[in-house]
This record gives sequence, structure tokens and C-alpha cells, in this order.
Amino acid sequence: MLEGFDSPHSSQRTLLEVSGIEKKFGSVQALRGVDFDLLSGEVHGLLGANGAGKSTLIKILGGIEKPSSGTMNVIGSNHKFMSIADSKAAGIAIVHQSLSLVPSLTVAQNLFLGDETLKYSFLLDSASINQKAANFLELYKFPLHPKQIVADLTFAYRQLVEIGKALIKDAKILILDEPTSSLSNIEKEILFSAIRDAKKKGIGIIYVSHRLSEIMEITDRVTVLRDGKKAGSSKTKETDLSNLIHLIVGEKKTVDNASSPLKENKVTSSNEKVLEVRNFTNDRVKNVNLTLRKGEILGLVGGIGSGRTELLESLFGIRKINNGEILLDGELIKIRNIQDSIHAGIKLVPEDRHKFGLILEHDIEHNNAMTMAETLRRNLLIFSHIRSRRYAEDAVNKLSIKTSSIFNFMSELSGGNQQKVVLGKWLHANTKVLLLDEPTAGVDVGARAEIYEIIRQLASQGTAILICSSDFDEMFQLCSSFAFIRDGDVSQVFESSLIKTENDLHAKLENREWESSNV
Repeated sequence: MLEGFDSPHSSQRTLLEVSGIEKKFGSVQALRGVDFDLLSGEVHGLLGANGAGKSTLIKILGGIEKPSSGTMNVIGSNHKFMSIADSKAAGIAIVHQSLSLVPSLTVAQNLFLGDETLKYSFLLDSASINQKAANFLELYKFPLHPKQIVADLTFAYRQLVEIGKALIKDAKILILDEPTSSLSNIEKEILFSAIRDAKKKGIGIIYVSHRLSEIMEITDRVTVLRDGKKAGSSKTKETDLSNLIHLIVGEKKTVDNASSPLKENKVTSSNEKVLEVRNFTNDRVKNVNLTLRKGEILGLVGGIGSGRTELLESLFGIRKINNGEILLDGELIKIRNIQDSIHAGIKLVPEDRHKFGLILEHDIEHNNAMTMAETLRRNLLIFSHIRSRRYAEDAVNKLSIKTSSIFNFMSELSGGNQQKVVLGKWLHANTKVLLLDEPTAGVDVGARAEIYEIIRQLASQGTAILICSSDFDEMFQLCSSFAFIRDGDVSQVFESSLIKTENDLHAKLENREWESSNV
């Protein structure tokens, strides 16, 4: 079991100390007397299942929510934040899962938003801002250009811009909420390098993640919340994965595969072709040839900017297709928009769930029903609300979505539970091909195992699944084969039996003389 941590290193000072923090939302007790502290120059991991209270604690630290009771001391001064501005003024910067960038502005303009350099007291000094941004990006080795428009960036690159916004300010406390949810291993190392540089400057970092391997690698201490209470705290080097999982999920639950990420538990596919992509081309992918078979789980491997997300979005009708053919069950189909894809049986769980996966202002039932309009109609005019509610409740039960009612708004759910709703809405929607882009982003270790089992069940029932994930453990667990995409071109396809570790995967991908199998 994890024990308390009471003796910080003498050279480190306490930047943050919260004591007895409680928070109620009506009759719901979100936090129950939580204690937490952060030292200068350390990374403190904050863990817990979806709904454990992590997001609520972060919102209190960020001035978004006010605690019902308890005290908070920031860099030697007692605080009770009344606004986000109060939190920022105290030296706290937060990178949330839902990003707060201005898409129409450049990377440099977003980095210095609210702190612009002016000339003649009224004109924006773009040259100065671009140069300062370039120096910053080079310092932290971020693969970004100051003049890039944020709207043109993939989600992962936008995430790096958001992290850059926090680092470039004079923040003493940096809170990162699932910062690597869409980053490949290479981009993750860029982030970790930036975190280590921030530590050297004395910045204290609260690192929230469901990826326990990252927690073990990058943090100095860990604290686990469960059911709104502090379940335990320890130096990272004095604990292990099994202890963390035990504290996160509790004694009454079991988590299959959670502590054995490379355990093989794959579904065997048939030779029956479901989806064939021939010479598929648009502005981001080129001459893609790809085949998905019945019951197959094919992993699409590539870094950010490789075209992996763009290929999935193209198959789902989000992006225009310039040339090529798509065959479904041997018949040529046309995909001009999202409705065409859904009608054909091709469904997407997107990388950016807030933009393409759900409507925050609607409840769970309506988000679920929007994908099944034809199924839920009794005739042209009458919509079956009884079936709609039954399907929504079934999805909630199958995916263990933590909610008191299917009529709760999506904005009231944690990020992980929102992700499960996005997946759950396709369970009753005549899905022939399921496209999964970072399917467990922001999902806790217990729910992740449940989602893996749902994916396997869908495959065993004949659904063809194409998945891209920056979590290679996830890919190894699920995929029966891999395809590699680089610069929008799918160049290699091979069986997962040839790959045992992530290093093996990179070695195969870099070996130009290695003979790939036919698609």
C-alpha cells in the first residue's frame, strides 16, 4: 500500500498546499477532505479513475470552481480563487484536455495572446512576436513554426501549442491534464524533455494521466484519488504498477490486462474483405491502398503529421476525397460527406471528441440517438423515444459510464466518460467498419480494459476495425496486424506476430530492405 510522504528534500520549497478540500454539486460530494501538496522542481502525478475527483480538484486550483470548504496555500500565501484570473495571477497555469486556442491565429500569436508586443503603441509587432516564438520553440525543440495557423494543425500539434502557452508564461505551478493523449512516442519525448527543463527552473508540475507507464517514468511523487478522497500518496520510486492499480480501482474491482500491457488477447479475423481502399488520394493522403477484413483489428502506425488521423477522417467523410475508390462488401461506394459514411456502415470515434464526437450541450440520450435516426424511426414522422432511451441505457451499462441518468448533459461528465459515450453510440448503429482514433484518450485504467473488451467483442461479431493510437501497449494488445503510414502514404502492412516490442516495430519500419506483405 502507498504511504504518506512527509519529508520533502531540503532544497525544495512547498509551492502548493491544499488541506481538507471539499466540493459539493447539489447532493453530489465530488471531493471529501482532500489534502495535496507540490514542491518546487518536482513532477507530482495525480491519479484516479474517471469521476474520482481529479478534474474537480484541478478546476478549483484553476479558479473555475470554488471549494465548499478547505484551505489552499500557494507560494506562501493563503488563497481562495474567485476566478481564472486569480489563479493565473498566483502563478498557476493549466493545460486542460479541451484546448483553449484561437484557431484563426498563428502559433506565435497564440503563444503570446494577451501579452502581445506593440510598436507605435497600437500596431502588433509581428516580427518581434515571431522571433520570440521561434526562439522558444527551438529551446524546447517543439516541431512547430511560428507562422503556422493553428486551425491547420492536427490535434496533437495543437496540444503542443497549448503546453507552450503555459511554459512561456512566468508560471510557478504547471498543471498538465492528459498531455500525451494524442502524442506518439517521439512527441512524448519532446514533451518530457520540456518538463525536465521546467523542473530545472524550479517549476512544480502536477501531471494527470491514465497512462501509468508515463507516471512511473516522469513523476517524482504520486497521489491517488478515489471516490473524492485521497486514497494514498508515495514517492514514485517506492511504489509499483500493481499498487497504483489497486488504489485506483479499489479492492472490489479487477482489471484484466491492466498490469500486463503486452499480454496477447487478439481476435482472429477471417479472409472475407469488408473494406477495400484503392489509390485513395486527397490533400493529406496519397495513393493509399488498404484492405480491412471481417473481424480484423488493423493498427495504423505513424507519428503526428503522418496522415493517420486525416486518413480516418477521409474515410468518415470529414475530408474531401479527390481520387480513388472505396469498396464495401465488394461494392463501390461514394463518400461525399459524413452522412454517406454513416449510412454505409463506416463509423468513427474521433481524436478530437469535442469537435467531431459529441455535443456538450445535449444529454447522453440525444448524443446516442443522433447516430441512429433511421433505426429509431417508427415511420417517416414518429421517433421512438422508448427505443432511444433503451439503447442509451444499454450503452451506459455496457461501458460502465459513470452518470446518474441518461438525461445528464455531456458537459457534466468527465473526459473519460465522454469518450465512452462517443464509442457507445455506435454499438447499435449497423457498424461494418469502425475507425478508432485514440480510442482511450483520457480513460482510466479500469475503463480502458472494459473498452478493450468491447472492441474485441465487436471484432468477434465481424466488425472490421482500423485503429490508430499513440499508446503502443494498446496497439500490441488489440491489433492482429499493422500498417505504417508516413507522409500520407501507407507503405507497409505486416502481421503483429512479427512485432514483440515498440523497438521491434521501429526497427521493422526503418528497414527499407524488409519485404512487406501484400495489402
